[in-house]
Amino acid sequence: METGKKRSGPGRADRTARILDRLENAYPDAQCALKFNNPLELLVATILSAQCTDERVNFVTRDLFKKYRSAADYADAKTEILENDVRSTGFFRNKTKNIQGACRKILDKFGGDVPDTMEELLELPGVARKTANVVLGVAFNKAGGVVVDTHVFRVSGRLGLSNANTPEKIERDLMRILPQGRWIAFSHQAILHGRQICKARKPLCPRCPLEDLCYSEDKQLTRD
Repeated sequence: METGKKRSGPGRADRTARILDRLENAYPDAQCALKFNNPLELLVATILSAQCTDERVNFVTRDLFKKYRSAADYADAKTEILENDVRSTGFFRNKTKNIQGACRKILDKFGGDVPDTMEELLELPGVARKTANVVLGVAFNKAGGVVVDTHVFRVSGRLGLSNANTPEKIERDLMRILPQGRWIAFSHQAILHGRQICKARKPLCPRCPLEDLCYSEDKQLTRD
């Protein structure tokens, strides 16, 4: 295994632009993997996706979205029944509490419709910036911030886009250096890059379109 060594290269702004261009070229069709038909379904799916694969969430919501079609359906459901419906996504009691709490707030304050501003979304129980950014960017096409999940966290660190150690701080760094018009696409592309190439345990560096722009200490340039 050969580890990455920092080398001379373009300035930060030019390097960031090159990273964005290559991500766009490599993943031009990257999009949210969660399946949904409206903002409420995306909100529920995103809450369920915590500590769970998108594939499992999509499997669960295939029937869930047929059974629950409005915020009132979730809010009025018997807690134990909804818990059972989402059990296989893990942490089902807390997720059920958050879904019902968010839907009750949507009914009480927002007329039954998922709000479309960061400030209002953050008022919903169980909704932090990551979930709010997903809903804003994917359902409403509004760039309120940058989604920082485990893949964006890892890719941003390896590429040196942020040296921060919390999602909140990484998001602030990314919002500062990335054009706002790229915030939504960057998240989708970085997530896909993290899943396919820049994997946690064994990154596929020889296949990486960003290899020459990456100075990561855990770079692996030799094939087994």
